[in-house]
Amino acid sequence: GIIAMAAIVVASNILVQFLFGQWLTWGAFTYPLAFLVTDVMNRVYGASVARKVVFSGFIVGVICSLIGTQIMGEFGPLVTLRIALGSGLAFLPAQMLDIAGFSALRRGRWWTAPLASTLVGSAVDTALFFSIAFSAGLAWLEPSNDVAWANEALPLLGLGPIAPLWVSLAVADWMVKLSLALLSLIPFRLIVVRFERRSRAA
Repeated sequence: GIIAMAAIVVASNILVQFLFGQWLTWGAFTYPLAFLVTDVMNRVYGASVARKVVFSGFIVGVICSLIGTQIMGEFGPLVTLRIALGSGLAFLPAQMLDIAGFSALRRGRWWTAPLASTLVGSAVDTALFFSIAFSAGLAWLEPSNDVAWANEALPLLGLGPIAPLWVSLAVADWMVKLSLALLSLIPFRLIVVRFERRSRAA
């Protein structure tokens, strides 16, 4: 769980810098897996173990992200400082909310806890991450990082009111998270059932 969490965070920090189409980043497809890991740990081992996995994954992820800020790629650091900060400051409260929500709903139908907790946690994560990583109002966090591209004023998702590009990226990202939260119910169920069978066999 710890290794999976750290790998997801680091990969997402890198992939969020690359656009997939007009409104999405590649990170939108990897980061939601963090909620799947947390929910599986919570269901199988309980909230206490899930929190340990989150904290451990958080520490490893932050260390790897900070290392990524020192490694130069074709377009600059593999991970910008603002993205590292945004990832860390969004990750922890979002995951803690996910664990709390899951624990409160764990006695309901098997799909209720993972779905509801992921939707709430991912909403908080998206709002915090994109505002910290790309908002022009927080440019002082990393003055050398030019995020003018993310603050270009455009219609929201090409259709709505005028807003900075990063707001469209955030909304599109959250919509993907909603879709993946539903799809993740399948591997969640399969993994949990497998663990439960092993536990009964032991």
